[in-house]
Amino acid sequence: MATPKVSNDVALKSVLVATDFSEASRKAQRHAISIARHFHAKFYMAHIISSVGLNMAGADALELASIVTRREMAELEESLVGNGALAGLSHGFILRQGDVWEELEVIIRTHQIQLIVIGTHGRHNLEKLFLGSVAERIFREAVQLVLTVGPHSKPDAPIEGTAETRSFLFPTDFSDASLKALPHAISFSNHFGARLVFLHVAPFSGATTLGGILKEQEDARLKLLTRLRDFLPSGASLSLTPEFIIEFGDHGEQILNTAHSLKADLIILGLDHTRHGRGVSHLPTTTTYAVVCKAPCSVLTVRS
Repeated sequence: MATPKVSNDVALKSVLVATDFSEASRKAQRHAISIARHFHAKFYMAHIISSVGLNMAGADALELASIVTRREMAELEESLVGNGALAGLSHGFILRQGDVWEELEVIIRTHQIQLIVIGTHGRHNLEKLFLGSVAERIFREAVQLVLTVGPHSKPDAPIEGTAETRSFLFPTDFSDASLKALPHAISFSNHFGARLVFLHVAPFSGATTLGGILKEQEDARLKLLTRLRDFLPSGASLSLTPEFIIEFGDHGEQILNTAHSLKADLIILGLDHTRHGRGVSHLPTTTTYAVVCKAPCSVLTVRS
């Protein structure tokens, strides 16, 4: 594999958070504002008045929903401006009506959105967290960067200033998708003063003794550790010394275990769009679905 050229900083000029005025959306909103501020990006908030059901209820119901939603959007904007959350931040609030994803696509194209932030609800069991939801549609369809703020993420954006050193987890399988995600992992880590932790999970050989892992598996671990360290090009600049971890076993399980043990504030995943595309990336048996649904922090997905 050729050594990639990695930019030390990835420009992020526009951030969009999709809101339904729920607590899950408010949590995502705090993350989105924090990221926009750090990158000096324009912050957008969008709400789509879904036409599903309202058209059947009639024009009066649709008009009433529009009036109520416009008032909620105006009150939210007034609140965020009034409490200083948007101070010094270029911003826009967008309200549209129709199919949620179709309207969001128009907004994304029109405003050249680079990062979409979504919050997910914890009302259902984990296996059904995304199915049928607007968050699932965005996560599944969008080719832009997507930050998913799940039910187990911290209430406030953990990337805000803190005395503790933050840890961002970057699982990699050495694929082209991981290579594409690497500049974003480096850039986010530098912007938020976080230690970047590289993780590679290898299949578990099952070869163990009472004394621990057999020499063959330890040799494999050392070889993989060298490869993992070489995955970070020598020209890449990180503000904090990175950490490199090799684990054996189930990919999703080990990613989640490592995230918990590190108390990670962000997980960055590179996704191969041909393998994690429509109707695939969020199925319960896949690593991506498991990580996004159960992660103790927000998850940034980068599609190749």
